[in-house]
Amino acid sequence: MFFWKSDNSVSWIAVFLGNPGLRYENTRHNVGFVVADIIADARKIKINRMKWSALTTTTKLGGDSVLLLKPQAYMNLSGNSVKQAMKFYKIPLDRIIVISDDVSLPVGKLRIRRSGSSGGHNGIRDIIEKCGGDNFPRIRIGVGSPPHSEIDMADWVLSKFSSSDKKIIKDSALNAATALEMIIESGTDSAMAKFN
Repeated sequence: MFFWKSDNSVSWIAVFLGNPGLRYENTRHNVGFVVADIIADARKIKINRMKWSALTTTTKLGGDSVLLLKPQAYMNLSGNSVKQAMKFYKIPLDRIIVISDDVSLPVGKLRIRRSGSSGGHNGIRDIIEKCGGDNFPRIRIGVGSPPHSEIDMADWVLSKFSSSDKKIIKDSALNAATALEMIIESGTDSAMAKFN
């Protein structure tokens, strides 16, 4: 029988997707990291323990102990860190919550799902492949699509936000942090009803 409750008392893993390094700070692909930093600032904690090729810490969210995990491999290798943390804490897939960007949504729009495909997101695709399924909740934050078809998608997601979009993204990241806690405390359906 598979028990999700571990001796280490971590009940959930929150995975914030992004790319490491100064070059990628505040880019569209790194909105997951923005949400992690908002949570860390609000709780006066640091996500700075390197483990499983990720920056980690644990904190209480929604009444449960949660591992906050920022993979430090590049986006398309995010699944390795998640898989190792899952194995260590004996956490099932449906207690992994992934926070990422989404180019198919308008800037700042939140979309919460219980499960589903990667939607073309390389970080989510790698988690699905490495962790054995897509049955995990995710919070997607819209970063908008390229304004012109000739703009390469890789260049777009690695570009920085305009000054007007920065404010929208900050507000959206605050909402995503609230949604994360709501999923843990009240369930994914509650968060979907409020934010979708």
